[in-house]
Amino acid sequence: MKKVEVILKPFKLDDVREALSVFGITGMTVTEVKGFGRQKGHTELYRGAEYVVDFPPKVKLELVVKEEQLNTCVETIIGAARTGKIGDGKIFVSAVERVIRIRTGEEDEDAI
Repeated sequence: MKKVEVILKPFKLDDVREALSVFGITGMTVTEVKGFGRQKGHTELYRGAEYVVDFPPKVKLELVVKEEQLNTCVETIIGAARTGKIGDGKIFVSAVERVIRIRTGEEDEDAI
C-alpha cells in the first residue's frame, strides 16, 4: 500500500476528486493549508491597498491506495490538477505498513 499526498491549487480539488472517483478511489482526506515553493507568493489588491501574500492558500489531499493502483492514481491526479503554471503543486508517495479500520477491525487492503 502507498500513501499519496498531494498539494494543489484549491480550485483544482473538485477536478481531482471527480477524476479519482471515476477511477474508483473515493476515500480521501482534504486539509486547507498554506505554503509555497518556487511560487514564493504574490501581491494582491484589496480596497485600493496592495499587499503581499507570503503563503498562498493550497489544499492537501491524502489517500492510501493499493500498490497496483498507484501509477494510474498519480497519472490521474497529474492530468486533473495541471494548469501548466507555477504553483500547480507536488505529489508525495510513501509506503504504508499497516492500515486498520477501527469500526470493523479489518486490516490492510481490506481496510482501505
